[in-house]
Amino acid sequence: MADMPDTGVEWLVDAAGCDPARLRDPLALQAVFAAAVAELGLHPLGAPAWRRFPEPGGVTGVWLLTESHLACHTFPEFGGACFNLFCCRPRPDWPWTERLAALLGAAAVTVRALPRAHGAAPRPGATPAATCTA
Repeated sequence: MADMPDTGVEWLVDAAGCDPARLRDPLALQAVFAAAVAELGLHPLGAPAWRRFPEPGGVTGVWLLTESHLACHTFPEFGGACFNLFCCRPRPDWPWTERLAALLGAAAVTVRALPRAHGAAPRPGATPAATCTA
C-alpha cells in the first residue's frame, strides 16, 4: 500500500468486567467521552447523542467530531463495553486501559489501533487539510 498514506487512526476498544450500573448510566459514559475529547484535543460538533435501552440493556452513544467520531455500545448484562474512535489525522495513544478501569471499573481492556488511509495519494495541490481540518 505504498500509494495509500496513513493519515489517520481508528481505535477499536473492548472493555470487560465493567460495573454494570455504570454501563447503564449515560453520565458515566459521558465522562469517558469528555476525558477522551479533552485529553486528545478533539473538537466536538455539538453534543453527543445517547440512547438508553430498557433493562437489562445498556447505552449507545455517538459524538460527531471535526476529526470524525467517537462511539460506544454497552452491554451491562455481560459487563462489557465497546468503543470506536476514528480520527482523520494521527493522534497520540490514549490510555484506554487506565481510563476505562477508573471510569467504568473495567477489569480487562483490549485496544486495537488501526492506521487508516483515506485512499490513493492526494492529487497534486491537494492536502489532507482540505478535507479534514482537525
